[in-house]
Amino acid sequence: MGSLTPGATYIYERNGQEIYAREFGKSKRTMIGKYIDPFNENITINYELENTWKDILRESRTNPTLQEAIERVKILYHLSKDHGKK
Repeated sequence: MGSLTPGATYIYERNGQEIYAREFGKSKRTMIGKYIDPFNENITINYELENTWKDILRESRTNPTLQEAIERVKILYHLSKDHGKK
């Protein structure tokens, strides 16, 4: 369960799209997921890929090689995105 305490009683809260768990009687909460509108068929979230990118971005703070690679990916993304617009 990650950082949640087994056997504890939790209160679940939602702030926009993010879903949090807060242990009963405490104020610290942990994000445990995201709300997906069941009526929006166009949304598909790959949590494994999303978590991988978060790890890459976190590591890039101290890794110049990753920083450069991310900049190249961003440029490619923007060029690809702009190419489809007329």
